[in-house]
Amino acid sequence: MQRAAGQRPMTADELFALPDDGCRHELSLGYLLSEPPAGFDHGGVGVRILVLLDNHVRARALGRVVGADTGFVLARTPDTVRAPDAAFVSAGRLGAVGRVKGYFPGAPDLAVEVLSPSERAGTIHGKVADYLAAGTRVVWVVDPESRTVTIYRSLLSPLVLAGDRELDGGDVVPGFAVKVSEIFEI
Repeated sequence: MQRAAGQRPMTADELFALPDDGCRHELSLGYLLSEPPAGFDHGGVGVRILVLLDNHVRARALGRVVGADTGFVLARTPDTVRAPDAAFVSAGRLGAVGRVKGYFPGAPDLAVEVLSPSERAGTIHGKVADYLAAGTRVVWVVDPESRTVTIYRSLLSPLVLAGDRELDGGDVVPGFAVKVSEIFEI
């Protein structure tokens, strides 16, 4: 976390105005978090999930799927802005918000985080907690190393899927279903 002692928390608007430095930035309670660009395998898995979700969502006009460069304001004063590797927002919520030029004002319905080799368990647990507390209905944590997907509807009862087990969108992304192994076919 980057903030000098006594310095006021950064806002979502200030984060949005930062120049592009090649890193991915998020805010956690006003603290600036920075990550280097993800690795090749991480990027491939992220794109695979985006394509699978986007094809399904577009064909059924369910809403919108966005990628890792999209920020969601999960909390205000101090601000928390997270940028999942993939996210889905339902058509009904999009209509209520209208066109968004900056960060989306609220949580996605579905947030997908693809683990990078350097990501620590506590970091991802914090992200999942932020999403769920802000109203995200389900979070998928995709682990390219173990080839698993962990589904969180709450922090207390995650479900881990692997291999030929089916990952489905449930009531969040109706009709979406894919074998976990297909996510890692890159």
